[in-house]
Amino acid sequence: MASVSENGIMGRDNFQEFFISWKDEQNHYLHDLITASRASTPVALTDPSLCGLVDRAVAHYEEYYKTKTKWAKKDVLLLLSPPWNTPLEDAFLWVGGWRPTTAFHLLYSKSGLQFEANLSDLVKGVKTGDLGDLSSDQLGLIDQLQRITIQEERKITEKVAKHQERVADMEMVELSHDLSESTRIEGESDEAGRVDSILKPKEEGFQMILQSADDLRMRTIKAVVNILSPIQAVHFLIAAAELQLRLHDWGKEKEEKQANNINIQAAS
Repeated sequence: MASVSENGIMGRDNFQEFFISWKDEQNHYLHDLITASRASTPVALTDPSLCGLVDRAVAHYEEYYKTKTKWAKKDVLLLLSPPWNTPLEDAFLWVGGWRPTTAFHLLYSKSGLQFEANLSDLVKGVKTGDLGDLSSDQLGLIDQLQRITIQEERKITEKVAKHQERVADMEMVELSHDLSESTRIEGESDEAGRVDSILKPKEEGFQMILQSADDLRMRTIKAVVNILSPIQAVHFLIAAAELQLRLHDWGKEKEEKQANNINIQAAS
């Protein structure tokens, strides 16, 4: 599937338009991944076509974060609290996206489900090739990667907390006081410029933190996929896409139910 060109990306009116298009493409990639997972046999577990499919799916995530970084320079606050998200998605939001450590919980959950589903075959020594068939070496590498990711995630969380505390630094408190005291209409344009000058470095700080978080998210996806075999990576990417897409769908359904309930109460 052809990706959106750089000119096409930046030529869109806003990031939301890009995101909707990107999500539609993700649905297509999910279909391709599911088809590959069902068609694969033990003989084809290292089929080069699977590697190509995994590479394209990972590149699709890279395109998303590359575009997000460019748009963050225009409006980082929008990306930290995206209006196209549902309240359900917002409840799980961490620095404008998913927690990198979620990738490991996802991996272990899917591994457990596939292990249980194929337990009889695994007991017989039959290799299933999916995430229920992780080797001891793979589990060791995943555990090591998870520990490193937890540390990096905590550092970013600490940076967010420190940066959020700057909302009450001397500049902000002085500015809010001065604007409360000021009643001079003629000074409004000057005050607006002062507000912008004080908020700008804070927004730039959030931009750097968001970029660090997105970089960790992308590195985590790549690192996990590199530990897995091609067919295991297919199953992992399926689980990741399914969870993201379904969480959005569930959030929309909850919003619609709430809206319908409000309409019913208003009509009664």
